[in-house]
Amino acid sequence: MIETTETGIDGLDEILNGGIVTNSTTLVSGNPGAGKSILCLQFIYNGVELYDEKGIYLTFEEDARDLQEAAESLGFENWGDHVESGDIKIYDKQQLLRENDFSSSLDLLLSDIEGAGYDRLVLDSLAMFELFFEDETEKRTYLLKFTDILRKNELTTLMTNEQGAVFPETEIGLENYLTDGNIYLIQTPTESGVSRYVWVAKMRKQNIETDIFPMEIGESGIRVHQNASAFSLMNEDESPI
Repeated sequence: MIETTETGIDGLDEILNGGIVTNSTTLVSGNPGAGKSILCLQFIYNGVELYDEKGIYLTFEEDARDLQEAAESLGFENWGDHVESGDIKIYDKQQLLRENDFSSSLDLLLSDIEGAGYDRLVLDSLAMFELFFEDETEKRTYLLKFTDILRKNELTTLMTNEQGAVFPETEIGLENYLTDGNIYLIQTPTESGVSRYVWVAKMRKQNIETDIFPMEIGESGIRVHQNASAFSLMNEDESPI
């Protein structure tokens, strides 16, 4: 039986048939504002709050204070306490970009990962991660090395990936081959705002629901609806936050 790691996100674990495969790396893709970072914040926060699983959050785009403010604005009020206790470990842009050298950042990360009992990790975002490297060969080498380290240390990992298109790109990049799962967050404009959807396109070793499901972002983060009737795509009076 395949072991799974529950995200704790309402509706998402159901379509994942229990959760993300434990000790796997999943790519979370979407256009700007689709909710990628929110999903990742929930994944780390719920790990501590609901499942007694410690998490690491790597962000190349935010500092620790901004990340905490974002978490608390979603209702994750104990985020700061978990950071202070060490149950959530933050590596922000100031730390990760200080040396401008991924080898130095990787050494820093390894000193905390190995034997420290962390269960979950987020890399936000893969696009910023790739700026460390001058060419495709170097990027491939370090991405392979990094994902291998994550698996050896039994971390269940989410990596965010920015895309410009509203709908998922058909071109398959290196990151898609190296990851075990692919979750796409989609937002489409409407007259009253936006409609949001989640599509789990791939999850190795796991039977999943591959339909596109409506989702919303509210005060407690992301919620996925199990069928379209629970969330009207044509509703002009209301839109997700």
